[in-house]
Amino acid sequence: MTDTPTEIARQVLATEAAALSRLAEALPEGFDSVVARLLDLPGRVIVSGMGKSGHVGAKIAATLASTGTPAQAVHPGEASHGDLGMITRNDAVILISNSGETRELADMIAYCTRFEIPLIAITKKPGSTLARAADHVLQLPDAPEACPLRMAPTTSTTLTMALGDALAVALMQHRGFDRDSFNAFHPGGTLGAQLLRVSAVMHRDDALPVVAPDTPMGETLVVMSAKGFGVAAVVEEGALEGVITDGDLRRNLDGLTGRTAGEVATRNPRSIAPGALLTEALAEMNAHKIGALMVTEEGRLVGLIHIHDLLRAGVA
Repeated sequence: MTDTPTEIARQVLATEAAALSRLAEALPEGFDSVVARLLDLPGRVIVSGMGKSGHVGAKIAATLASTGTPAQAVHPGEASHGDLGMITRNDAVILISNSGETRELADMIAYCTRFEIPLIAITKKPGSTLARAADHVLQLPDAPEACPLRMAPTTSTTLTMALGDALAVALMQHRGFDRDSFNAFHPGGTLGAQLLRVSAVMHRDDALPVVAPDTPMGETLVVMSAKGFGVAAVVEEGALEGVITDGDLRRNLDGLTGRTAGEVATRNPRSIAPGALLTEALAEMNAHKIGALMVTEEGRLVGLIHIHDLLRAGVA
């Protein structure tokens, strides 16, 4: 009887997980040397492979480039027809071949040898043509493919991609690639939004609903209505003294118009720094069920961020 799809999936995942565990336990001996070589590289990392290895290579190049290591994928077939000119003596080349005997890589191997370009092999076969020509060999464990024929690239491509991730993260950390660096490389999409700072979207200056402590509540209500945030900041000599919200208005309905902003405001309100991440602002708003946060530096009001700003940025 044929296994169910769920049973097949579990077998595939178990096979690949076991292979990844083997790779983690016995990382290729040359891994540290490869990281050191690429850290000192004046040029780019060129990644190439044929078929599925090429697809994995393109992903590895993209991950390297997005984490601070300039990299580019080059198709071996195109390389043989002029794209070898993309590879300079300042570069290093990573060639991926499970067997180490992929015919389409021959011209790239010869080119690296001729011009003394550092060559890094990712392969399962240490005695292969590719491994013998390489300056560094990152050998994959001899683990079975996850397909029933033991032929389709499954486990081997998973191992290669994971090794590429390990290489990228090691380089990233040794380069000191931080959140600000990541933000510079990922300005778009959800990742970019998560790395935006409060200062990038906060409201400033005349847009702020600011009143003095002695401002009558009648005038304060006009300011709250005009600015459209549903809050007012009570400020004295630039320092944030308190915040008036809809909740404060409801709690002080009796005789409200006869009071001042300072009498109605909630003192020592929650605030956030302009250098905080938008995700931190969202977490603060969610935790305290509020729709706006005052932005302060050393106690002085410098801005305001509203939940709608987070929605527009794609964080909330």
